[in-house]
Amino acid sequence: MGNRLSKIYTRTGDDGSTGMADGSRVSKADSVFSVMGDIDELNSHIGLVRAQLTQALSAETHISRNCQQLPERLQTKQEVDFAQALVIIQHLLFNIGGELAMPEYEGVNATHIEWLEQQIDAMNTTLPPLKDFILPTGSLLVSQLHVARTVCRRAERQAVLLKQAQPQAIRPTAVSFINRLSDWLFVAARFCTDPKQVSEVLWDSQVLQKFADS
Repeated sequence: MGNRLSKIYTRTGDDGSTGMADGSRVSKADSVFSVMGDIDELNSHIGLVRAQLTQALSAETHISRNCQQLPERLQTKQEVDFAQALVIIQHLLFNIGGELAMPEYEGVNATHIEWLEQQIDAMNTTLPPLKDFILPTGSLLVSQLHVARTVCRRAERQAVLLKQAQPQAIRPTAVSFINRLSDWLFVAARFCTDPKQVSEVLWDSQVLQKFADS
C-alpha cells in the first residue's frame, strides 16, 4: 500500500476520467462518482462529529459538572459506546466506497444494518417521545450530526438514482445501510441533546401568523 500511495498525482485523470479497480477508465461525471463523492463527504462529516465529541468530552474534564456540554445519558460507558459506533460507521462508509469501486467486493451486509437498528432502538429508549418536527439546531455536536444527516440523505438519493440507472453498480444492502444511517444520525442528534442546556427546538406552525400579528 505504501508503494501504491508514494506518488499522489499521476496526471492520468486530467482528461476527466479515472481508473476503476478492474483497470477500466470511467468518466468522473459517471453517476457512480456522485455516490462516491457523497459517501466521502458524509464520512468527513462523521469525522467532524468525532472531533466535536472529543472536544466536548475534553471540556467536561476541565469544567465543573455544572457546565456540562453533553447530556447525562451520554456518560462513561455510553460515551465509549457512542464514540466507538462513530469509528465503526466511518469504516463501513469506506467499505461502501470500496463496493462502488469493486462491484465484486462486499463491504456491508445485513448484519451491519441490524446493528444500526439496534443502536437506534437503544438510543430511543432514553429519549422522550417525539411529538412534533424539530429544527436542526442545538450544540455544535448536535448541529454537526444534523449536517451529517442531511448529507446522508443526499447520498441516499444519489444511490437510489444509481441503482435505477445501473443496477449492478451498487448493492441493495449499501442503499439500505445509507437509509438506516440517516435514521441513526437523526436519533443520535436527539441523543446528544442535553435538555438542561439546550432544549430541542420544535417547528412552530404558527410562526408566520405571529409575524403577521406583530
